[in-house]
Amino acid sequence: MTTTELGQTGIRVSRICVGCMSYGRASEDFHLWTLPQDETDRMVRHALDLGVNFFDTANCYAHGTSEEFLGHALRAAGVRREDVVIASKVYFNDGKLAPAAIAREIDGTLKRLGTDYLDLYQIHRFDYGTPIEETMAALDALVKAGKVRALGASAMYGYQFHNLQLAAARNGLTMFSTLQNHYNLLYREDERELIPVAKQYGVLLIPYSPLAGGHLTHPGWDSGTPRDTTDKILHRKYDREKENNMAVVRRVEELARRRGVTMSEIALAWHFAKGVAAPIVGATNARHFDDAVRSVDLALGPEEVAFLEEPYRAHEISGAVPRPPA
Repeated sequence: MTTTELGQTGIRVSRICVGCMSYGRASEDFHLWTLPQDETDRMVRHALDLGVNFFDTANCYAHGTSEEFLGHALRAAGVRREDVVIASKVYFNDGKLAPAAIAREIDGTLKRLGTDYLDLYQIHRFDYGTPIEETMAALDALVKAGKVRALGASAMYGYQFHNLQLAAARNGLTMFSTLQNHYNLLYREDERELIPVAKQYGVLLIPYSPLAGGHLTHPGWDSGTPRDTTDKILHRKYDREKENNMAVVRRVEELARRRGVTMSEIALAWHFAKGVAAPIVGATNARHFDDAVRSVDLALGPEEVAFLEEPYRAHEISGAVPRPPA
């Protein structure tokens, strides 16, 4: 497994990141398809055996049990803390990104994970209710305190990411090193502004949903999996543009057949061709990690990338939080 550095942080990560929203206690008000602890342990161990060292979770995933399950799985695997890179997020909590909320939530996250520091702490969304200078100062304080090594951001509008970086730079605060945005062959709206802004600042891309919730891993649209049948958020993100999305899915299927690889490998190889550092792959089956790791060495040519992208049509924004009404 090849690695890359997270910006100028000195933190080296595998080119595949394990998305841990798939792990935690299942519930009606989050997700019904998450894996229990024993299966989480097996999945994490398999990823480690493949050379993956990068794990991403959040304080809100499975009501915090995703962090608990990940911490348990890493300890059960006997891995040294310094040999893995753990990322988590803050926003979907009381107070969102207010300084008091950030200070409270980081301690809860560290306790649930069973560690005294995070390698990467990310703001999950943009908070319209907190001055950006206050948010960036609170995050910088965590870095100075040794609770966090590096900072990242997730889905938002390009101007918001720019303003946050600018506020940090002007005040001598820690800037973001990563961007975890919504990005895949079925959703490319961030190519307009957010991704160019990230590249302007030398920020590495670690997108979520690189396989569009599984839609890019198999022919057809419905899979019949527990996630496909119960995940309402997944359906809201992709069903609205089903006709256009299926045109892209068929291209992925055709190219996979030509290259003699899986559709997952093609969809992830596209990310590497686009300059992505480490797509975040959520998996509930070990073979999905096998496909993901193989994709790192699958190089797509410019003509193949164009073939995959050609059917795409503009979509409504999905991920960034709109400004609330006055």
